[in-house]
Amino acid sequence: MTDTAPARPAVRHRRVGRERLPVPVLILAVLGLAFFALPFIGLLWKAPWSDAWSILTSNSSLTALRLSLYCSTWAAALAIAFGVPLAWMLARMEFPGRRMARALCTLSMVLPPVVAGVALFYALGRRGLVGQYLDRWFGITLPFSTAGVIVAQTFVAMPFLVIAVEGAFNQVDLRYEEAARTLGGSRWYVFRRVTLPAIRPGLVAGALLAWARALGEFGATITFAGNFPGRTQTMPLAIYIANEINPEQAIMLSVVLVAVSFAVLVLLRDRFLGVQRGLP
Repeated sequence: MTDTAPARPAVRHRRVGRERLPVPVLILAVLGLAFFALPFIGLLWKAPWSDAWSILTSNSSLTALRLSLYCSTWAAALAIAFGVPLAWMLARMEFPGRRMARALCTLSMVLPPVVAGVALFYALGRRGLVGQYLDRWFGITLPFSTAGVIVAQTFVAMPFLVIAVEGAFNQVDLRYEEAARTLGGSRWYVFRRVTLPAIRPGLVAGALLAWARALGEFGATITFAGNFPGRTQTMPLAIYIANEINPEQAIMLSVVLVAVSFAVLVLLRDRFLGVQRGLP
């Protein structure tokens, strides 16, 4: 008499679209979708498409666009430089206050951006906790400067990278790293050749999210760095000013930011977050 293992039940994968939702649920879902879509449709409807090229290539628009791209790229780079080690520590180390540290790293995601700007000002301003020494010893003044814009954007954008990369670290199979070390690989070699390729999707997703968040940052930037054309006036700040004196420019710049943000989200969903191709 031979023992036979019980057969595993077949796992059935339900395709999206097969389930019929109750009519009231479907109506509420469609209304919710319309709630999200309607403001953007209104923006596209109101956009002065006939003058779009001249508006977007005007000196003020190009200056704000260049500054936004410059600052957001630097912010994303700084988020990677500091956020990856931070995510590694949170994912791999047990230490007292780990939960508090994780909450502190993500606090700026839920803070009102103006509060973030005020906090930065009293920490890094000329009379701030650290800023006074930066000014006195090194002559570095961050508020109302392009560097201040980068600092403000990094502060509000880095949590997105930390969350994405920490999640990627937690999904890495440690047996591959242990095998590489057993074969003589150094810690740095194992990180570079085993761990980094494994977390690359999460790293790319986090970097893009951080970049997009930095590109659209407004409250912390205007509070900490001010609104000076050519120096601290990024696209969101230019939209804020143009909405009062040149609404058409404000609309077209808003369309650009919406298009960039939407493209980033679509790209992340389809390429880096592992969503099945069958999903819409």
